[in-house]
Amino acid sequence: MRRHLHMIALGTAITFAISAGLLWANPGDAVSGTWELNVAASKFAPGPGPKSQTRTYESDGKTVKMTSKGVDGEGKATNVEYTASYDGKDHAMTGNPNADSISLKRVDDYTAESTLKKAGKVTVTSTRVISKDGKVMTITSTGKTAKGEDINNTMVFDKK
Repeated sequence: MRRHLHMIALGTAITFAISAGLLWANPGDAVSGTWELNVAASKFAPGPGPKSQTRTYESDGKTVKMTSKGVDGEGKATNVEYTASYDGKDHAMTGNPNADSISLKRVDDYTAESTLKKAGKVTVTSTRVISKDGKVMTITSTGKTAKGEDINNTMVFDKK
């Protein structure tokens, strides 16, 4: 009987330790935090690309709020924002001349896909990948600008 109680206590302790470890290992979304554009490592077609950009993501793993502030290639201030779920549905986006909505889909813990639309028409598709060490984010985008020019961008961000 005593041995049986010890086994139950041990099993409970192991279960608790594993559960706590899983919560600690996956506290939300790898994208959460502040990211600074590495202009030298990024590529923009058509150019010129942004002179600077800082993105802040707040996520609980299901919903993500993104705020981006920077300076575009012509020296104008930029401010893009959205709050969206990883549900594949359109959510409002402000400040992007090429889009007024975004839909997000999670591929895995480090990868998400997005579709941007303007007036219901797809303009840009992107894949966002966070490095396994959580220090680099790469966003690859293809589509069309509001002026009809082809977009083929690779943006590299470093975590601050």
